[in-house]
Amino acid sequence: MASAADEPEQTPSVDPSITPSAPRRQKPDVPAGQTRRTEGRRSSDNPHAQRRPKHRKNSTEPRRRELLQALGIFQRATPDQLWKLTRPENQHDKLTRDNLLDLQDHRLVRIESVQDDQRQVWVLTDRGHREAKQLLEPKNIRVSALRKQKHHPVTGELLAGSYDDHAAAVTSTAAELHRAGIGHRLGFQTEVAHRLAGGYAQRADLVMRAPAAGVPVLLLEIDRRTEDAHDLVHKLRRYWQWGRLLAPDADKHTVHLVRSRPDAIEHVDHEKRLWRRIYPPTGREGLVPLAFVFADTTEAKVDNTVQVLKEAGRRYWAPRRYESYYRKAITAKDYSQAVPVVITTLEQLQEHGADAAVWRRLGRAGEQKLTDALDNPDGEDLYHRQAARAEAEEERCRAAEREARRPVCKRCGQKFTDQRWEETTMHSFMPKAGELSACGPCHADNVAQREAADAACRQAAMQPASEDGHGQEPGRPRRALFRRRG
Repeated sequence: MASAADEPEQTPSVDPSITPSAPRRQKPDVPAGQTRRTEGRRSSDNPHAQRRPKHRKNSTEPRRRELLQALGIFQRATPDQLWKLTRPENQHDKLTRDNLLDLQDHRLVRIESVQDDQRQVWVLTDRGHREAKQLLEPKNIRVSALRKQKHHPVTGELLAGSYDDHAAAVTSTAAELHRAGIGHRLGFQTEVAHRLAGGYAQRADLVMRAPAAGVPVLLLEIDRRTEDAHDLVHKLRRYWQWGRLLAPDADKHTVHLVRSRPDAIEHVDHEKRLWRRIYPPTGREGLVPLAFVFADTTEAKVDNTVQVLKEAGRRYWAPRRYESYYRKAITAKDYSQAVPVVITTLEQLQEHGADAAVWRRLGRAGEQKLTDALDNPDGEDLYHRQAARAEAEEERCRAAEREARRPVCKRCGQKFTDQRWEETTMHSFMPKAGELSACGPCHADNVAQREAADAACRQAAMQPASEDGHGQEPGRPRRALFRRRG
């Protein structure tokens, strides 16, 4: 008969309906074989109770605020987009998904729909929308509209919200810009209206303000090639027209001048225009820059659209020649009345990053970084340098021509000084013979000799005549003092 010591050790049961006699690992404050407590139960007393995962245990306040702000601005987004809009320094979006689950438990966010590729689209709840508004209002940022839940009219079942591919492309563009360090989520605004004369409003899909990245303001139009290329030309024209509007506080003289002569707006300083009341100065010549970002399209379609924009929209984006006295020596271009237009694709932003050379400026060949594409190396700065060089060259030519015409003294062969030359050309009397052909020192010698001769003549004339006739000329009879009467 086998003894008790020879029997195999019993393994504790893991069935949730059976309480194990001796847990393998107990928390320090729950000793095995504990007696009934009077202070109440603890969560550690039941190891099989369902608990919140550690990664969802109270998201930190900064991350909570970041997610609510991002959803308040962009209305709806996927975890991947929210990761790039809040914590792009993380390697993936796992932490963002965990924080979204925590906010969902607090009824601040909800899943609106799940796409075919299993992407979850998150939106704010009514409670989360109110909290996001409080976080954004002090910064004067417009909060997007609340996405309300829709139910089936018969069954009452919750319906999944529709997912707009264009809105997703707008959010992805902002996410890629933020991920590259160009702009901040609080520096983005969507669906910003730019009102024109007649009540029409041209709405920009996205407006970015990133002064720290060298882009104080940039208007972005996101196109999934659902619009005709000529429709984009009309958008460019409307932005150009909006940039030429006068500010409401413009003086009456300027308003009357522009109304009578529309082209006079080109001579009105940008500080007196409407766009400078809304956006900060761009730091570059021209109107507010515009970017076209194409998504879900082919390279051939993008090239065709760019060609239409270049030809049909040349009046709005192309610079002009400077009207200058030194026009032949000036190759710089005048961008003051043009809309800088840059072009890229969402696929390039996602593959290479928005801080890479993926931006193409209309009128230029090749791709550049965003700030390089917006800069005008052949603009105003080059004009000032070329104008200064042209003026210096013309001044040198004028000086050489004047030096060639400088008179030479016929007496000593020296050139006239500027003062002597001016004396000979600005005289107010008829000079004596040879006076204009003498330089300053020679002319002074001539004047001194002439004055000495005159002085000698005067001195001789002033000597008195003697009684014995020494003062009379020889060989001439002496006249009587009195004439005889006869």
